[in-house]
Amino acid sequence: MSEQDEVYSSKISYKGYFNFKDFYQFCYNWLTEEKGMEVEESEYGEKIGGPTKEVKFKWICNKDITDYFQFEIKLDFRIDQLSEVEVNRGGAKVKTNSGSITLKLKSSLVRDYDGKFETSGRMKIWRGIYEKWIISQRIEEFEDKLSGISDEFLGQAKSFLDLESADK
Repeated sequence: MSEQDEVYSSKISYKGYFNFKDFYQFCYNWLTEEKGMEVEESEYGEKIGGPTKEVKFKWICNKDITDYFQFEIKLDFRIDQLSEVEVNRGGAKVKTNSGSITLKLKSSLVRDYDGKFETSGRMKIWRGIYEKWIISQRIEEFEDKLSGISDEFLGQAKSFLDLESADK
């Protein structure tokens, strides 16, 4: 079984105007195209209540860094009071959405994700020695890099939402 340490955890919240479809696509594209991650939607649900709906979905994002290390980012999106609205943009009426978004992110550095050191008790001991004495510096570097990617993603998502609302 692989070992993993949570290296980053944070959330952002936003309330206002945004295009849900564009936001969803922006987040997906940023993770896959900008950072080369595989994104799996592990959960998706909608609840309709009158003119508004609630949308919840979860993503698990992975990227193999070496044959030993893997980045894992878990995202939990919650959109409340999502409704379609018309806004005036440059003299023209444009359809968009209104609502509130909460985005939670947890990142982990996964070690020995293929379980190469899980074949015996002796191999597990060797993994401990390997991580503590041989690659401890690499572990720190990868944790810092993953924290940076996670922080950058939340910043990009927040900037996207702020830019969307500035246009209205």
